Amino acid sequence: MSSTRSQYGTRFNTAPPEFNPETDLPEGFLAFLFPLHRELSPRQQSLIQKRAAVLTSAHQGQKPNYLPPSEATTTGWTIPLPQWCADQRNQMTGPADDAELVVKMLNSGAPGVMLDLEDSMANTWANLTTGLANIDAALKGELTYFDAKRDRRAGINDSNTVTFIRPRGLHISQAGVLNDELMSASLFDVAMVAYKADVDRLRHPLSFYIPKSESAEEALWWRDLFRAIEDARGWARGYIKCMALVESHPIAYQMEEFIYNLRDHIVGLNLGRWDYMASLIHFNLEDPEWVLPDRNTIPHDVPFFQNLRELLAETCHKHGILAIGGMTALYPSRTDSELNERALRVLAADKKNEANCLMDGAWTGHPDQNEIAVQQFPFPNQVNARKSSAETHPDLRPSPRGVGSITANGTRAAIRTVIRYRNGVLNGKGASLLDGYMEDLATDRIYRLMIAQRIRHGDNTPESISRMFDEELERILTELPADAGEPVIEKYRTARQISELLIRNQEFDPI
Repeated sequence: MSSTRSQYGTRFNTAPPEFNPETDLPEGFLAFLFPLHRELSPRQQSLIQKRAAVLTSAHQGQKPNYLPPSEATTTGWTIPLPQWCADQRNQMTGPADDAELVVKMLNSGAPGVMLDLEDSMANTWANLTTGLANIDAALKGELTYFDAKRDRRAGINDSNTVTFIRPRGLHISQAGVLNDELMSASLFDVAMVAYKADVDRLRHPLSFYIPKSESAEEALWWRDLFRAIEDARGWARGYIKCMALVESHPIAYQMEEFIYNLRDHIVGLNLGRWDYMASLIHFNLEDPEWVLPDRNTIPHDVPFFQNLRELLAETCHKHGILAIGGMTALYPSRTDSELNERALRVLAADKKNEANCLMDGAWTGHPDQNEIAVQQFPFPNQVNARKSSAETHPDLRPSPRGVGSITANGTRAAIRTVIRYRNGVLNGKGASLLDGYMEDLATDRIYRLMIAQRIRHGDNTPESISRMFDEELERILTELPADAGEPVIEKYRTARQISELLIRNQEFDPI
């Protein structure tokens, strides 16, 4: 994998040297892909540059804000919500490269499932191609895995579960497919899924989950990609459907305009709160008033989340689409009854809070969470519900002062988590269950940004943080099994080095 900034900076997923697009891609796919790439990859690169400019402006004091009134915000328009996705009270999510998990999610009884090519999956060529193959098989109902407990192959049961695919975000580029040209990873993923899709075998229209958007303008990029694919496949305009995640601070101020630009395709927005928290820290990194406390001391109804939840639900319901809540990170356990009870209790309270904010559903990542999550939301949705007191322009940056606590142990926990998360990535895992919490790239970013804040505005120095990295690494190594070999230990040492360098180099983009 090559780098654009440093040894551990922004990386591209690169096809292997022996890759030959003429023979290694599906027959005819290159001719399908190239016109899309020629039109949309340059626009993707331009949007990446605009993102960087917005972040720089925020660090100079010009923070994101609402846009001036426009047709999107001042005229009456609605989007018909299709019946097949009216009930999305819980959407199970997980990495697409894990066939067993994909089958289990689709058999879980959850109203919706999101098969992920992004945060929960390590961004390598091998993981990507496995994930794409699993998605294709799952959409055809053919995906299986070997169930060792039952000594048989298990497949996907017939159900009304809605299946979404999350491609990689606009900030990621794909290398090695077209010689030396960089291609939008979003484009490659969506194009591959759409090209191989047999729509006659789908239970509902082909549906995607758009990640990591940062402006309403980016919705036009996705709209044009969907339109171009619809034209190429001979599908009706608006056949492709999508939901979109609100997981960056700038897009929170442009949700209505974003929906408007995608109104032929979009059926809902989702508050991706952990990525949103990371983005919130990133855009306020230079502000000493915006130092967040230890992550696990932040209540789920903290004002900067609560204000956005209510605005998101109001915005979606104003135009007739779904508002979906976020992931509860604490996982249930089938071996630890105390942890299991606490995880399910936290889950119920978290989802009830989202329902009280008029959200229509939420995300979970474990089959044992599905029933409890579903029970917290009215059937099939709350799209017709509006709060008479809803603010149109609430404060989306209320100060976190007085919330939670900032402790040395919290800093150490952050360091410990980023080392272990990065070790998982080095072993091909995009998400790892650590201390009862499912940690992925979003929480890794939160912790790295929190550490950076505490260097900038707190009592820590780069030297004290480096010592903590050394000490936490040694603690991790002493907890390894006695038979852990030198390769395992060396990989943890590499993970420790990468994690600290990412902080030192100020590399906090979601890659």
